[in-house]
Amino acid sequence: MDYDEEIMKSHFRVAIFGSKSIEKQKTIYKQIFNLATKLAEEDIDIVTGGGPGLMRAARDGHFKGRKSGKTKVIGLTIQLERKESGQYHLDVVKDFAKFSNRIDNFLNISNAFVVASGGVGTLLELFFVWQNIQVNKVEKRPIIFFGSMWQGLLDWIKQEPLKKRLLDPKDLDVFYHAKTVNDVMKIIKNSKMKFDAKQDDVSKA
Repeated sequence: MDYDEEIMKSHFRVAIFGSKSIEKQKTIYKQIFNLATKLAEEDIDIVTGGGPGLMRAARDGHFKGRKSGKTKVIGLTIQLERKESGQYHLDVVKDFAKFSNRIDNFLNISNAFVVASGGVGTLLELFFVWQNIQVNKVEKRPIIFFGSMWQGLLDWIKQEPLKKRLLDPKDLDVFYHAKTVNDVMKIIKNSKMKFDAKQDDVSKA
């Protein structure tokens, strides 16, 4: 399926960021699988990478939850020295040579962001998305920190840059911290309701 054609459609899409190194037996892997299953059941598209770990969990979970062929997994892959392997359950694929171009596409086509456990790549995606929202390059959309590993970072942001007035309190308005799949789904469903209402207004105009 053509990527440029697909992204022109007015679908609500959730980006899922997370580590390629997390194995199937880990709790967060199972949680991301279950989250993606629930998103598919709600006919919500996801955007993720083509690699293993949590990217694979998201793709496999979404495939399991589908009720029809309407909902899609959009895979934004990156050209690494060692090619990403196991690109299963990708309906639409766009390959990138540069991380910057790849993250730009995550930002431009996603309506909500789930940040699961991850390292440098996940942090890069998180802060790039946040910075672009902060300077109004894109409209506000939720950044959902999923899991306990993010509590320390959220505390640090409040205790250091925010306390020292290097941030405006409203910069944190897009942050949500969710500890369960159901918590994530509540935030996403609320965001999707607003998205759908805006689409209805556009169609009536």
